[in-house]
Amino acid sequence: MSHGHGHGGRGVSRSAAGALRWRLQLAFGMVAMFFVVELVVGLTSGSLALISDAGHMAADVVALGAALVATRIATRKDVTGRRTFGSYRAEVFASGLAVLLMLGVAVYICIEAIGRIGSETEVASGPMLVVGALGLVVNLISIALLRAGASESLNVKGAYLEVLADTLGSVGVIAAAILVSSTGQQWWDTVVALAIALFVAVRAVLLGREVLAVLGQHAPAGMHPDEAEQALSEISGVVEVHDLHVWTLTSGMNVATAHLVTAPARAGHASADTGTILAQAAEVMRERFGIEHATLQIEPAGSSACAQTTW
Repeated sequence: MSHGHGHGGRGVSRSAAGALRWRLQLAFGMVAMFFVVELVVGLTSGSLALISDAGHMAADVVALGAALVATRIATRKDVTGRRTFGSYRAEVFASGLAVLLMLGVAVYICIEAIGRIGSETEVASGPMLVVGALGLVVNLISIALLRAGASESLNVKGAYLEVLADTLGSVGVIAAAILVSSTGQQWWDTVVALAIALFVAVRAVLLGREVLAVLGQHAPAGMHPDEAEQALSEISGVVEVHDLHVWTLTSGMNVATAHLVTAPARAGHASADTGTILAQAAEVMRERFGIEHATLQIEPAGSSACAQTTW
């Protein structure tokens, strides 16, 4: 009266991030190399905007590296027999790490900016401008690589948002260099650094909400459980739907469970065909709500199958 799908051998084809692994690898290589350049120039030029952007670039390196590790774990076949849903959640945890890194960078920038209040720090605007322009090019290439997968994988989306935020950071560095050079006012460097910190923090909070929604097993975005319950109850032969649960396992993989109560057989009438009901219910969940994996249980009216459930 129910059906299930194995998860062991389908991980590679079902994981959206796995198919985009080469994009993550290329972006990781470029960002990692440029991080070293930006950090060295930032320290030698005395630019807080450049150092803050380098710190964000470091977060990019860690986030992209974690994303790569997560995609490897997510696509790995389970050999323990205990991970019945596979290891797809590794991608969500990687996104959570990206959130923490982004918040950490934002806090660091704010602390450094406060420490510079009232001090006269000389900033070399020339190196800032050159490195900011190079960083912009690197980030734009990384955005082009990751944008295609940002809508398919929360893991890739975390890396994409990291790079997107750093792109604006590069623009900020360029703006700070031009302002410092044209006005002679060093505090422009600090102002731009704080603006970068604010943007990073906002993006981190938005991504964090998505991560918590998945880990909290909320209903998938754009779907309301009441609508699914109503759709299932409209199937011929179904008189009640209960214990409906819908949640996101990882990006692009929504799952559901439900108990369907069927009408009792009447004199002169055959009882509802359970196979037909299950097929129709599975089609409703797949076609109307995008849920390919729905575990559905048939219960005849008056059954006490759920009577002993205590939660």
